[in-house]
Order: sequence, then structure tokens, then C-alpha cells
Amino acid sequence: MEGSRGPRIVAREGDRVVVKVVSHVPNNISIHWHGIRQLQSGWADGPSYITQCPIQTNQTYVYNFTITGQRGTLFWHAHISWLRASVYGSLIVFPKHNVSYPFAKPHKEVTIMLGEWFNADSEAVIRQALQTGGGPNVSDAYTFNGFPGPLYNCSANTRPYFTGQGTFDNTTGAGILEYETSSNSTTFTPTLPPINATNVVANFTRKLRSLASSQFPVNVPQTADKKFFFTVGLGNSPCPKNQTCQGPNGTKFSASVNNISMVLPSSALLQSYFFKKSNGVYTSDFPSSPLHPFNYTGTPPNNTLVVNGTKLVVLPFNASVEVVMQGTSILGAESHPLHIHGFNFYVVGEGFGNFDPNNDPKNFNLVDPVERNTVGVPSGGWVAIRFYADNPGVWFMHCHFDVHLSWGLRMAWIVLDGTLPSQKLPPPPSDLPKC
Repeated sequence: MEGSRGPRIVAREGDRVVVKVVSHVPNNISIHWHGIRQLQSGWADGPSYITQCPIQTNQTYVYNFTITGQRGTLFWHAHISWLRASVYGSLIVFPKHNVSYPFAKPHKEVTIMLGEWFNADSEAVIRQALQTGGGPNVSDAYTFNGFPGPLYNCSANTRPYFTGQGTFDNTTGAGILEYETSSNSTTFTPTLPPINATNVVANFTRKLRSLASSQFPVNVPQTADKKFFFTVGLGNSPCPKNQTCQGPNGTKFSASVNNISMVLPSSALLQSYFFKKSNGVYTSDFPSSPLHPFNYTGTPPNNTLVVNGTKLVVLPFNASVEVVMQGTSILGAESHPLHIHGFNFYVVGEGFGNFDPNNDPKNFNLVDPVERNTVGVPSGGWVAIRFYADNPGVWFMHCHFDVHLSWGLRMAWIVLDGTLPSQKLPPPPSDLPKC
């Protein structure tokens, strides 16, 4: 079942992966290897205007990286605007040879990629939304491995979890699993909770734990050198003069971290940082907490306008970092899947309402927390993560809902070099795309 998804990439832990990307599309494009830590290979991470300029039509770029200390099922996808909607595939990293799974080895492994399909040019969809300031048209179907399945448009029993209003298609995707040896065919349709069952999601994610074994140790920071409190959520920005906008009360939809909606620069941040040419590209004064605190999950303040900027956080090499991400209810509480590039992090706590810095940290799990590269900030709540800044470079952090990403729910970290050669970011490859 290939459908419209891209090829599967299979590797083993410790392998070097070399992918030559040749662009035959009219759009600028780049590829991100989602979940790969890119230790000392930040030039291969892929987010456009963060670690590289995008690949232009008829141009090539070779992504070259080694998979260090990781195994599992990941994926790769385009990382510019909304091209991820149609350019993506699985990235499967097996353990080294003769290393056993931490569970009974399955008889067979089948990869299922979940996606969306637009009966339109997805770039035109987001372009129109950004122009009008309103919400984008939702997709026309959900897909399994690139196929929409047999039920469109006649069912309402199978569905994902989401909390956004009007952001997603509310139809049903289905697939049929056939057993080769079965003689009697029965159709099984599960009974699922409501589409916005936030408590069900919270009860599930709270139970997740790491193995915390000698083979798979937990290296969660017991203390934090650097602490950050980030609000994440939707807001709005003023409508330009002589224009009618379709966002809230005639404004434009915006999204932000600590009320700053990130503007992508016209050149790549990693290059600007590496060659010490940050002037006019970015500043390093991203606030470590909201400049104007408010009741984040209660009645929103009168002024919900966000500010635009390209501000980064600078972290010393190997600093222990704690980030509390607080969801806001300014324009409705939503669950936000936050993804951090360059790091795996430990989810040490989560809860509903406003984070209490005096009492909530007492209940943090510093023994066997789950290790992730993406975490859902609960709708109307908060999540706390910790990691070591042991990977020099410039690393993106953003909501993985593409519309929120496009609206500015994103920021970036600079992690400085360490003292040893193995702790420094090497220079860029000669074929790094130019802007």
C-alpha cells in the first residue's frame, strides 16, 4: 500500500544515512528526519530557514548523517510551509545486529502512515488562509498509507482526537486488515471515545513510562540549570490597513510562544550563527517567561494581540534544561503537539489548569519518565520536560499542527559548542543550498 506517500527508509542504529534529494517540484523544499537527533550534523536536520535554505527547483542537496544511540519507528517529511501534506514517509531504525528487542520479537512488522488528503493544492490552501487571516479549508480525507479507505463519505465511527474548532476534517478514515489464513471474514469497528475526549488522552499519556533498565537507562536531569516557562496557543494580530480580515473580530489568526509569533528569516539561522552574521537576521533575547502574565486557562485578557519577531534562546553546552509549556485559552483551549529538533526529552509532569511553580514540581517523575521528541501540551493544561543541551547547533521547536506552525507557534534554540572537538558543530557541507 504505497499510495501517495514516499519510500520507506530502513537503517540500523549506528548506520550512516546518505540521501540525495533532487527537486523536480516548482516549490522550494527541504526534508526533515523527524526524531533523528543529528548529533554534530545539524546541517542535515532540514527545517527551511532554520538549519538550511530550501532546495530550489532542479537543485540537489545530500543529507548525510549518522544515527547515534537511537532505534525505533520515526518518519521523514518536507519541512517548509504545507508540503508535508504530500511529501512524507517512514524512517525505521532497527537495533544493532544481535541486539534483542525489549519485548518479544513480532512475527511481522507492518508500518501504517496516517495522513491527510486535500482535493486542492495544499500550498494554495495555506496561502489563502494567511492572506485572509482566517482558518484554512480543512482536508477532504484522512489516509492510511496514502489511501483514503472505503468509507468516504458515509460514516462517523472512526476518528482521531483533536480539540481545535474548524481546524480539521471531521470525517472518518478506515482501513481493512485481512488475515491470510482466516476463512470467515468479519468487519470489526471499534467503539471510540468522543473526538474531544481530553481526559481519556490525559489518563493514557500519564501512564507512559520508560524502561529505566541497565540496557535502556534514563538520564533525566535531576536539577535544571536553565528553567523556562512558555505559553503556547492561539492569538491574533491586527488586520493590515485597506484589507478585510476573516479572523476573530476582523483580525488575523496568529499563534505564539510567550506571545511572540516567530517570523522566519530570509536566510538560514544556522548559517547566520555559524558564520557570526546574526545582525539583522535574529536576536538572542527570547523571553524565558511571559512578559505579561495572566490567567492562562481562565478568562482571556482584553488585548490578545501577539508580537512578531525572530528571537532565539542561547544555551551553554550540556546545560540541564527544564521547559514548562503552558497551554492558553485565549482563542479556545487546544491540545498542541510540540516537537523539538535535535533532542529527545523526558516528560516529567503534566496537568490541567495553570502550572503551579511551588507545588507541581514536587510531583515530577524523575525516576522513569517517558522519552519523547514530541509531546502534547494538554488542552487547558501544561506539560513539563527536561533534557541536556548536549547537541551544538540551532534547533527548532514548534507545534506540529501545520496551520499553527504557519501562524507562528514556533521558536528556536542556539546550543553553543563545548570545549572538546566532539562537542563542536562542524562547518557546513559544500552543497548546502543557497537562499
